[in-house]
Amino acid sequence: MSVAKKEYKKITTNSVQEMKRNGEKISMLTAYDYTLAKIVDSAGVDIILVGDSASNVMAGHETTLPITLDEMIYHAASVVRAIDRCLVVVDLPFGTYQGDTKNALKSAIRIMKETGGHAVKLEGGVEIIDSVKRILTAGIPVMGHLGLTPQSIYKFGTYTVRAKEEEEANKLLSDAIALEKAGCFAIVLEKIPRALAKKVAETISIPVIGIGAGPDVDGQVLVLHDMLGMTHEFNPRFLRRYLNLFEDINGAVQSYVSDVKSRDFPNDKESY
Repeated sequence: MSVAKKEYKKITTNSVQEMKRNGEKISMLTAYDYTLAKIVDSAGVDIILVGDSASNVMAGHETTLPITLDEMIYHAASVVRAIDRCLVVVDLPFGTYQGDTKNALKSAIRIMKETGGHAVKLEGGVEIIDSVKRILTAGIPVMGHLGLTPQSIYKFGTYTVRAKEEEEANKLLSDAIALEKAGCFAIVLEKIPRALAKKVAETISIPVIGIGAGPDVDGQVLVLHDMLGMTHEFNPRFLRRYLNLFEDINGAVQSYVSDVKSRDFPNDKESY
């Protein structure tokens, strides 16, 4: 069943909550730089996530843990300068909010003041609820993140699907309820069973955005570089590649190299 799409000149936290109430799916993609963010925003995406996945796709780290707050601020400020319409959510990086509510608030304030972003995202449930509440006291919107939480990868030891067992599934649901009660405006669910994601989305009133969580949630998010095929080593089941830019860009660069070597570039028309 198709749902009439309301036109939003500017997406806000209220907009995405209204989308859930109206049954309109929410689109979300990552971006980390001005040029790609401008393209994503003009294409009509609702939310840009300046994810700590920049640690992987932009800096080449194995995990998201090494990226710093200063680096996140750099990426987020670049993105915000490009956007006209979408909501910009910025990840708080590892070590800036776990177990220290004062540092959590200080980090969130830096992001809001120095980037112009609209909200922050934190990974975890009841373990970080005090940091969530502390940030919200400053009027900063918070998006939650449950399921596979990459900042805790060494705790899990694997990137496999989370919450398949009843105990972990029950905890995830209770964490989602706790995050909503604390005041989060939305939650990301990463790599969990479809049935559980559906149950969470039906239980809480705030939007649930999935990545590897099936179609029954309120929206979807992917890493931009993955869905464009700029990366090619990463092939999870949930990833749909809409382009294969790795091959296209590689081919273009090879053509450039060939043209330079053969003295075909630049030609007379390309010279002053």
